Amino acid sequence: MSQITNTVLMIRPVKFRMNEETAVNNYFQKSTQELEATVNQKAQSEFDHFVELLKGKGINVIVLEDIEAQDTPDSIFPNNWISFHANGDIALYPMFAENRRRERRPDILEQIEAHGFKINNVVDYTSAEDDEVFLEGTGSLILDRENRKAYCAISPRASEDLLIEFCEDFEFTPIMFEANQTVNEKRLPIYHTNVMMCIAEDFAVICLDSIDDAKEKKMVTKSLKQDQKEIINISEAQMHQFAGNMLQVKGKNDNSYLIMSQTAYNSLRQDQIEAIEKYTNILYANLETIEKHGGGSARCMLAEVFNPKA
Repeated sequence: MSQITNTVLMIRPVKFRMNEETAVNNYFQKSTQELEATVNQKAQSEFDHFVELLKGKGINVIVLEDIEAQDTPDSIFPNNWISFHANGDIALYPMFAENRRRERRPDILEQIEAHGFKINNVVDYTSAEDDEVFLEGTGSLILDRENRKAYCAISPRASEDLLIEFCEDFEFTPIMFEANQTVNEKRLPIYHTNVMMCIAEDFAVICLDSIDDAKEKKMVTKSLKQDQKEIINISEAQMHQFAGNMLQVKGKNDNSYLIMSQTAYNSLRQDQIEAIEKYTNILYANLETIEKHGGGSARCMLAEVFNPKA
């Protein structure tokens, strides 16, 4: 069971902007006075450059276009509504924001199959939306696929019950905890686990300071050490620069890359960079507009495809 893949799905935005429906609990989003058309154009330009960068390293990128009429400002973050698995299954997830539910498109599954990937089963959790219960894909779930563990920071967008259901269906052990950030001097839940941690083949980048409960912090640390992951701890300030929002993927000649944004890279200390580079190459792109308005970064833009080839 491999932890990393060489194929990612990316959705090119057509109506990207700050999503007013997600801003209520995504404290990474910032509102600016820029015109929506300008913001969308800048986001498209960052997106296209990012795709070229990945392809240049031999990473297989499936780029699909967003549909303008759908009016889905966050479609650039597909990893929240779908996850792909090596047994040929996929999962569809319940989304907190109503306008994000329109991102789930059956034609995207058809296009994945058209690219030669096998989809055996669709495990659909989306009916949980009727009960206002959410679990936002690999935004909420940090999957250690090799060791079959699902790390999850419980939040308004990550339900404990659904996490357990997912773990039963896909045979993962749930590792659940609470992760917080300081907003206006209050400790509030971080909206997605993938802004505070990333699991690679040999290491984990994690903001341990965001786990306020000492027992939970110890439990998460112990679990990672058990699986021989070197822990690269980042500060809360670095987390706010998206230093936790990273993803390791495979490129050509079996080279691996830890993908991140330039903002994230710039926030890292030299010793942290060296710790990462012991195991993998670093690849970063300027995603400033996407980060500022969308409140998500490099990892959120990549839905990893693990399904077998047909």
